[in-house]
Order: sequence, then structure tokens, then C-alpha cells
Amino acid sequence: MNWLEDHKIPIGKWAGFFFDWLQDNGAWFFDGLADLMEILIEGILWVLETPHPLIIVAFFAAVTWMLQRSWKLTALTFAGFLFILNQGYWEETLESITLVLSACVVCMAVGVPIGIYSAHHPRFYAWLRPVLDLMQTLPTFVYLIPAIVFFGIGMVPGLLATVIFVVPAPIRLTHLGVSSTPVPLLEAARAFGATPRQVLYKVELPYALPQIMAGLNQTIMLSLSMVVIAALVGADGLGVPVVRALNQVNTSLGFESGFVIVVLAIVLDRMLRVER
Repeated sequence: MNWLEDHKIPIGKWAGFFFDWLQDNGAWFFDGLADLMEILIEGILWVLETPHPLIIVAFFAAVTWMLQRSWKLTALTFAGFLFILNQGYWEETLESITLVLSACVVCMAVGVPIGIYSAHHPRFYAWLRPVLDLMQTLPTFVYLIPAIVFFGIGMVPGLLATVIFVVPAPIRLTHLGVSSTPVPLLEAARAFGATPRQVLYKVELPYALPQIMAGLNQTIMLSLSMVVIAALVGADGLGVPVVRALNQVNTSLGFESGFVIVVLAIVLDRMLRVER
């Protein structure tokens, strides 16, 4: 089989040339993108860190009540954040929430319009689907290499890697929700003289709202799954004590910080769950 290995397709070399070209010719773009991401991250973190922790806890409990109208879920949210305070991981939790919220803003702003467009253009979605498959199956550590090359270390490369890994979820679920709108509903709307814009905003999007919210839920859960990986490139948050515990082989620290991540994931999942 040496003859086959001697004629190896130079995928790695092509990728290296491509990223070198981007680094040489797109520095202005990546610097501007890094500045925008930094502003977004610092703004969200400032909003979360400025008030007293109990005010933030009460705010999340109030949001849970507004969305779910369930005192049990509201109590769960309140108790979950109090537990995080009790364990001494409040600052790391706010940093992780900042990363998650930043990823949600970027992913939903990009994913929902692309999902709507792909639902109306099946040929475009047929081309897009293998790209989404590649983005979701490519090992997440691979995303960290160009992120470090273009953005250095810190929260920005962690956010970029998270967005690349997470954005297929809102695209797919938005596409599913819009494309599954019943044909009789669309025909009735057009029969009454609705324009394409009115059909989109008054028929398709309301019908697809549960799927879009499910995409938001998946965005949050997948973003939380990236906090440890993002910590490897200098992103702050709950991933930092996990990485520290791994380096020190510290079982108690690893379980403690990991359990806090689980509690945060459960709270955010119950807070934003939407049933049709």
C-alpha cells in the first residue's frame, strides 16, 4: 500500500495554504470581528456582574415565571442559582453565561435567517446540508487551531469555536419549522391577499416558533458543552476549574465544578423549554 500513501492527497497542506492566505489578506476583517465580539462579551458581562448576585438570581427566577408560569420551575431556578452561590462559583458561572448568551446572540442572528432562506430554497438547503454535517461532526478541537491563529487566546476564540459548532442547530430547526408549515394555512393566507412578507411573519414564523425556541434551547445546551473546550484557549468560566482539576488530577474539584455545570444546564433548559 506504499504506492497509495506516496500519492497522498495533500488536504492538510491545502488547508495550511488557505489559512496562511486568510491570515495575510484578512487581518483587517478578523481584527474588526474580534473587536465586535469583545464588545458583546464585555457588555453582557458588565450587565451580569454589576448588580448584587441576589438581584441576578431574582431576575432569572422572574424570567422563568414569565416564560413557564410554573412556581415549581421558578423555585428550581432560584434554588439552582443559590446552590451555585453556595459553592463559590458565581463569577465563573457569570462568565460561562456570558459566553452562552454571546453565542446565542450570534447563532440566532445568523441561524434563523439562513434557516428561513433554506426553507424557501430547497436547492440551497441541499447544498448547505453537507456543510452543516461537517460543522457538527468535525472534532471541536480542530476549530480551536484557526481560532487561536486569527484571534489569539481568550474569550473571543472560545466564542468563535462555540458558534461554529453550535450554529447548525438553529439553522436546521428553523428550516424544519418553516418548511413544515401546513400547506392549507399557506393557501388560506395567500387567498386572503397576504404578501410573501405577511405570510412569513404572520403564518410561517408563528407556526415555527416552537422549533425556533427548540433551536435556542439546543444552542444554549451545546454552548454549555463547549465551556471546558473553550477554557483550553483561555476563555474564562466554569471550564477553567475543570481543566485545573484535570491537570492536578483533583477529583473533588472536578466533580464540584462539573456538578455546577450540570445544575446550570438543567436550570437554563427548564427555563427556556417550550411545548407546542
